[in-house]
Amino acid sequence: MSALTQLLEKYSRPGPRYTSYPTAPYFHTGFSEADWRAELAAAQDPARALSLYVHIPFCDTLCYYCGCNMVATGDYHKAERYLDVLALEMDQVAALTHPARRVEQLHWGGGTPTYLKPDDIRRLIDMIRRRFTISEKAEMGCEADPRELTREHLVALREGGFNRLSIGVQDLDERVQKAVNRVQPPELIAEVYGWARELGFASINMDLIVGLPHQSVASFSRTLDQVLAWAPDRFAVFAYAHVPWMKRHQKLIHEADLPDFATRLELQQLIHDRLGAAGYVNIGMDHFAKPDDELVQAQRNKTLWRNFQGYTTHKDCDIYAFGASSISQTREVYAQNEKNLKKYQERVAAGQLPIERGLRLTQEDQMRRDLITRIMCDLELDYADFAAAWQVDFHTHFADGLADLPELAADGLITLTDRGFRVTDLGRIFLRNIAMCFDAYLRQAGEAQPRYSRTA
Repeated sequence: MSALTQLLEKYSRPGPRYTSYPTAPYFHTGFSEADWRAELAAAQDPARALSLYVHIPFCDTLCYYCGCNMVATGDYHKAERYLDVLALEMDQVAALTHPARRVEQLHWGGGTPTYLKPDDIRRLIDMIRRRFTISEKAEMGCEADPRELTREHLVALREGGFNRLSIGVQDLDERVQKAVNRVQPPELIAEVYGWARELGFASINMDLIVGLPHQSVASFSRTLDQVLAWAPDRFAVFAYAHVPWMKRHQKLIHEADLPDFATRLELQQLIHDRLGAAGYVNIGMDHFAKPDDELVQAQRNKTLWRNFQGYTTHKDCDIYAFGASSISQTREVYAQNEKNLKKYQERVAAGQLPIERGLRLTQEDQMRRDLITRIMCDLELDYADFAAAWQVDFHTHFADGLADLPELAADGLITLTDRGFRVTDLGRIFLRNIAMCFDAYLRQAGEAQPRYSRTA
């Protein structure tokens, strides 16, 4: 067993991915539509930019591994009705938004946003542009499923200003694809990737998943051979979370077919070795990018940030999210829409903002969010600078977290300094574990803990 595999085994434990802090399980239904309306009215700094997120929940077929809020359907009228409702929701939020605010980031996720027909992609873009002012230099990204995707879909996205694309590859082994009901030959993905390059998407990401049924080091190595030959700008490599008690369709995956723990650790080692050897930088949280990528540059310049869309260069933005289950964010508030599609549509049609739950952050929450985000983005922490920014005695306030650091240092995950600590290259693989040291919610009584995926 290699040294890295030993560390992966040691630090493999349930933990958050920190797309927010506090994490979504701590949102509560005591936060209401009225609370979100009040926040929208109060948090209207005209100089503060916006990031818009639109959730399209529909897919043509069900991928058995999926953990997203999605609806597999062949009835396209559901999507047309959904767009009508999105327009009503956007009307309400736009009416509460200062007209001088500019959109610097736009992302469509799902489900499968490219489930929409090309003309409806144009329709949705027009809906947004008529209600919000999108900066000419805005980062505009869309997730895409290569299956059922035509070149015209990508043409419609480019016409609307989209400059980033994330392609769901997951795994190229046919046996694995059949086991998760997502069959997409390499030739199909290559064609879509070629269209995207031809049409001028500035950045293309490929999603991969490890831990799927029948995956082995040999089979996934062949997948890496192919995707590295395509040379996308970024990779996001997610660990499959088998949570059939939350996602009942995952029961369609035979647990006996899942790779054992030792194999999962070997797969993590393989990814680290192969992507690193190919020149990709491990930003952290299983995200890799070419050295000249703006995410890598932002990390070096300490301007990288993290939110519900993952790593981003757009820190000073409020997120306005539209669609079922989507999560909005201001400096002090998280607000999540109804997850149930029917309830979401009924509430919007009734003239309501469809908030199901949310959270107003305390000062302590905001401080710890800043601390955890600095670890995950800057890969270092200066105690004195942080203490000065938040007016606290760092060593007293964070004594519990500091007590965990010597062991991390002994294992080579961080380097302790006179002023704080730095995350090592090895430690980038274990960012969740390092951040967890400063998560006050994880130190609550065990009975109160939500269930998280494992960190390795």
